[in-house]
Amino acid sequence: MSITPLMPVYPRCGVRPVRGEHCHLIDEDGTRYLDFASGIAVNLLGHSHAGLIGAIQKQAETLMHVSNLYGSPQGEELAQKLVDNTFADTVFFTNSGAEAVECAIKTVRAYHQHDGNDERFEIITFVNAFHGRTMATISASNQEKMHKGFNPLLPGFRYVEFDDLEAAKAAIGPQTAGFLVEPVQGEGGIRPASQEFMQGLRKLADEHDLLLALDEVQCGVARTGTLYAYEQYGIEPDVVASAKGIGGGFPIGACLATEKAARGMTFGTHGSTYGGNPLGMAAGMAVMEAVANDEFLAEVRAKGERLRSRLEQFIGNYPDLFESVRGMGLMLGMKMKVEPRPFMVHLRDHHELLTVAAGDNTLRLLPPLVIGDAEMDEFFEKLSAGAASFQPEHA
Repeated sequence: MSITPLMPVYPRCGVRPVRGEHCHLIDEDGTRYLDFASGIAVNLLGHSHAGLIGAIQKQAETLMHVSNLYGSPQGEELAQKLVDNTFADTVFFTNSGAEAVECAIKTVRAYHQHDGNDERFEIITFVNAFHGRTMATISASNQEKMHKGFNPLLPGFRYVEFDDLEAAKAAIGPQTAGFLVEPVQGEGGIRPASQEFMQGLRKLADEHDLLLALDEVQCGVARTGTLYAYEQYGIEPDVVASAKGIGGGFPIGACLATEKAARGMTFGTHGSTYGGNPLGMAAGMAVMEAVANDEFLAEVRAKGERLRSRLEQFIGNYPDLFESVRGMGLMLGMKMKVEPRPFMVHLRDHHELLTVAAGDNTLRLLPPLVIGDAEMDEFFEKLSAGAASFQPEHA
């Protein structure tokens, strides 16, 4: 048996989208799917947002790529927009979330080693995190399934239980450089950290001269109802990795940092061939212009509350299937009493509803942030029909 032209690392399903319209994907056979996956929290403006499409088209016919050896008016504009709307003083642009997390890891280490403290390199990370698929980011995650076949891992990461402040405190030692944490674990099962935990990490970082780096690749850029999730915890981080929604479907990422945190990121310490290219910057500006305002963010919060309250009512009808609803804004998870993947497949193949399975028996609901009442109603029709006709494998 010969290998497929696309390296077979994904168990691809039979859905083959060729077109998108607002909150729907259309298969090559014409089947319309309601998209509550959004490319895993990427297509936050849906699939045919005029502002995003227009910005990309205009930039594509003007200038797509130049080296970072030259000045970047487009990059400066988007960086300024992010600085104006966040804790950050400076931004490095990447092509992906994993690269943004890599930059965050380097920033945390360089903060100490820039001053000659070479022994301070260890970063405390948290169980069931997902930080990406590069060697450093799989090493930062404790998941064996991501490590298998790629050993040895990179040293310098210490895993402790998520949302356990005492464990985080106990892990601090002379080699500790900082914390790396998702305020809302995505792949780990839509698990928001508690206020006490996030505020406690900030306090520990301040007390021990550590950097608090947040992985907001999935939960950032309006997904939780604020531009970044950290805002809902009443803290300011030192570094944030951002990606997914920031390009609305175009592959860009960003590492945001304070001036103090970025003191080690000097000429020659880091780089990227494509990061910050004019085409990506145009996409990022279009997204920021759409979402970085109080009106849009208030709508996301209102839609999230509406979706959550309807879900909480709904799960009462199926006590054998569902346990609880959790998350923030339009990043919601249904914790199930059965393995979620067969139910996800059932919804997709029989009810044209796209969702995403996650850890901790959780079904992720990540709709485009532009959903309206019609899409919300359609979602509940499809979810209800799917739950009524689903036969769990162990039944």
